[in-house]
Amino acid sequence: MGTSITIRDVPDETHAELRSRAALAGQSLQEYLRSHLIELTSKPDMKTLMARIHEWKKQTGTNVPVNTILADLDAIRNDGE
Repeated sequence: MGTSITIRDVPDETHAELRSRAALAGQSLQEYLRSHLIELTSKPDMKTLMARIHEWKKQTGTNVPVNTILADLDAIRNDGE
C-alpha cells in the first residue's frame, strides 16, 4: 500500500478548481491528484535532469556538451510522439 499525503492551507479557489477538473475527468479528487502526482514524478525536473547529466559526464569522462545531450533527449522524446 502507498503512503498518505496531507496538504494544508490550500486556497478555496484552488480546491474548487481541482474538484471541478477531477469531476470533468470522471475521477474523485483523490484519484485525480494521485494520477497527477504520479505523472509529475515520472520525469525528472530540469534541475534533477541537469544534475544527473553532470554526474553521468563526470563518471564516464565524456566531453559531450550538456546542450547536445539535452537536444538528443528532446529528439528521442519527439520521435515517440
